Amino acid sequence: MQERLVGIYKGKTRYEKYKRGERAMPNSNYQISVPGKLFIAGEYAVLEPGHQAVVIAVDRYITATIKNRSEGNKLSLPQLGLLDVTWSGYGGKANYSVSDQRLRFIQNTISLVDQYLQEKSVELRPFELNVTSELDDKDSGRKYGLGSSAAVVVGVVTAMLHYYSEKKSHISTELIFKLSAIAHLRTQGSGSGADIAASVFGGWIKYSSFQPDWIFNQLKQGVSIGELIEKPWPKLLIDKITPPKQLNLCVGWTRTAAATAPMINKIKGLRDLSPTLYSKFLQESSTAVANLVRGFEEDDCLVAIDSLKENRDALIKLSDVADGTIETPMLTKLVLVAEKYGSGKSSGAGGGDCGVAFVKGNSQVEQLHSAWKQATILPLDLTVSQSGASVVDTKTV
Repeated sequence: MQERLVGIYKGKTRYEKYKRGERAMPNSNYQISVPGKLFIAGEYAVLEPGHQAVVIAVDRYITATIKNRSEGNKLSLPQLGLLDVTWSGYGGKANYSVSDQRLRFIQNTISLVDQYLQEKSVELRPFELNVTSELDDKDSGRKYGLGSSAAVVVGVVTAMLHYYSEKKSHISTELIFKLSAIAHLRTQGSGSGADIAASVFGGWIKYSSFQPDWIFNQLKQGVSIGELIEKPWPKLLIDKITPPKQLNLCVGWTRTAAATAPMINKIKGLRDLSPTLYSKFLQESSTAVANLVRGFEEDDCLVAIDSLKENRDALIKLSDVADGTIETPMLTKLVLVAEKYGSGKSSGAGGGDCGVAFVKGNSQVEQLHSAWKQATILPLDLTVSQSGASVVDTKTV
């Protein structure tokens, strides 16, 4: 991630002329598509400085549409039954017509982007924002674990930047990533940002996290959002990688949702109570991820398949010593079936949701999917989304 950040907002003449009645309101209507994510390897370890993970963007999307509104702001999330939510004011002083915890990621993101734009002396104006999702099961509404909150944040950031900027070429992926990471971190209080990276950049990504404590300390010291974005973030690494040509990724769903926070808290407890055991896990995870990346670099399917099993073994040991349940019985069933054809493991925090498998060749994919179905594991029709957040200008005039 080496894009240079530049000042993208200079002046506010178009909106000032609109307010004076000298011209029509700027026609700024955009549709943003943001892919979800899946962890492939390196979960939990990626929360520690310098430890890497591999994460992918998947072809299920959050869609955010933003368009002009002559007066007052309006937000709609029809799948949550939240329609025509209005608000007045900007930044931390915004007052919403609805109080609902499900809005907190969007509200905090709008507030942060407002703050950033005001630092750049941008004249804020009303807009209408609509957010829909295909990241969950359409029949039951249960979550697959595809990173919906991260994708929503990226969608809102991307929409607002395009809505207010006249020079779209200056909206870099690094700017979108950093604004999204700060907004998500402020709301959740923790996290690696790997899900944000997948949604912004797309494809297969080798990732090493920035440090949340460093971000919070910068903000406490009064560093502006713009200044924080311009700074290099310690330990942050985002690199695109390419899988072996014959390697196939399969994703299975256990039909149960997982709660991430309780497992993360248990792992943090182990880090404090048993640092030696925790350090051993970090070493084993790092070795597995390094072998996975090597398999990718050498176009070697077998190395990639073996490395996934190595990472699964490290997570099983971690789960045992932390007295947690990273791999539920259904995830274990998913993995054992996958190992007849290649290798498999849980994805993300575990405790439910999805598992992933590596197999060589298309025939193995069909056999694995059939075997998963017989074991009541639902194969998901997911592929890697090579593009991250994408933008379509929908204005008609």
